[in-house]
Amino acid sequence: MAKPEAPVIIKKYANRRLYNTGTSTYVTLEDLAGMLKSGEDFVVYDAKTGEDITRSVLTQIIFEQEGKQGQNLLPITFLRQLIRFYGDSMQMLVPRYLESSLDLFSREQSKFREQMTQAWGVGGFGTMEDQVRRNMEMFQRAFTMFTPFARRDENGEGEKPAEKTEAQPGEIDALRRQLEDMQKRLERLSEADKDKAAGGSGS
Repeated sequence: MAKPEAPVIIKKYANRRLYNTGTSTYVTLEDLAGMLKSGEDFVVYDAKTGEDITRSVLTQIIFEQEGKQGQNLLPITFLRQLIRFYGDSMQMLVPRYLESSLDLFSREQSKFREQMTQAWGVGGFGTMEDQVRRNMEMFQRAFTMFTPFARRDENGEGEKPAEKTEAQPGEIDALRRQLEDMQKRLERLSEADKDKAAGGSGS
């Protein structure tokens, strides 16, 4: 069945309970997260005042998801940079930038999933060194894909940076540090794999 276009209305009561008016049932933040993952949108209103509190509830969902072991999406560096923008003169531009970034990433995620499958699929690599190199190339493409200031050429092949747009030095340095750290970890895994292979052949 086709899902309704209008967002489902959720009411939040004083006891913090959330009520789904579409199914006439009480729901949890985990239930709301599941709705979003399945493509079902919603808005949340305070049951007493009628105030739209969707933003605060979505923030609570993110907080709950980030608290789960192994499900962190927001890097520490990103969170620190984001906090610094509150009250800054550039604050009004940040939501639009993040929205554009995630919109582009969402539209390109099928291509990225394919790259992930090729990277870690069966028979994808011959040696550990080759795997490290290709993993880094894949992460580089992912970061390039993530920037909202990239656009396709006329033939739809590859990405071109938008004219008269420059990335902030701090952002580039942060990404470079993350990539370097990732590369070091992968290289350590490569060395460990070599040592294990050498130990096995020597026994």
